Amino acid sequence: MTRISTLKRWSATAALALAVAALAVSSASAVTLKEIKDRGYIRIAVANEIPYGFVDPNGDAKGAGPEVAAAVVKALGIDPANIQWVVTNFSSLIPGLQANRFDMTAAEMAIRPDRCQKVIYSEPNTSYGEGLLVLKGDPKGVHTYADFTKPGLKVAVMAGADQLGMMQKLGVPEDNIVTINANADAISTVADGRADAYAATGLTAGTLAQKSDKVALAPDFTDPVIDGQPERSWGGFNFANDSTDLRDAFNAELLKFKKTDAWKQILTSYGF
Repeated sequence: MTRISTLKRWSATAALALAVAALAVSSASAVTLKEIKDRGYIRIAVANEIPYGFVDPNGDAKGAGPEVAAAVVKALGIDPANIQWVVTNFSSLIPGLQANRFDMTAAEMAIRPDRCQKVIYSEPNTSYGEGLLVLKGDPKGVHTYADFTKPGLKVAVMAGADQLGMMQKLGVPEDNIVTINANADAISTVADGRADAYAATGLTAGTLAQKSDKVALAPDFTDPVIDGQPERSWGGFNFANDSTDLRDAFNAELLKFKKTDAWKQILTSYGF
């Protein structure tokens, strides 16, 4: 056998192995409603972000995502007591789904085209705008994301969050952007002067502002205009790409639940 023939044979074998491995990974991440019922529990991830999805000090899952998810899961015939809540960083939600570490997310992650290439979404559950957390008194006078295109102004964003992409589209220099791992780091980042503001959704920024007298919401804030449109997000539940059976079943009950007063009460109680 010639060396060229050997290489061709090796290449074909390697390609087949990669295809089989890819299929195995894809199959591993898929889960159906029947499989969940058979095993007796469902794993749902949150990013500990108030008011979207978090676990309180008592170990109870709260927020617009978890509380709606619990109601929908119950309608699907799964006891909410059998939900295994998984807390992870926001940037780990999609990788976690792809790696089969949980079955779905309840973090109200904004529906974006690039994310739709990696996971599948439910119908929207929430809608929200943007905000800025600044030092009390707003000494730098920032009122919108575009202000950080100016030299010397620094803005913090959470790893994996939409605000990084918004800043990039607005032309904010990379040197003006400070990345933090979680919302819990935002207050100290702004209070200690590592950044002049923290960019997040309006509800997140407002919740953080209530936790410290050192920071506040930026006054007269205006949502960023990107591609000619004011930026607004619609949040939904995520599932692995192959979990269409589970997503479709969840969607059917979610659409029913969104017509109830119970759904409205959950969302309005968290400021939506």
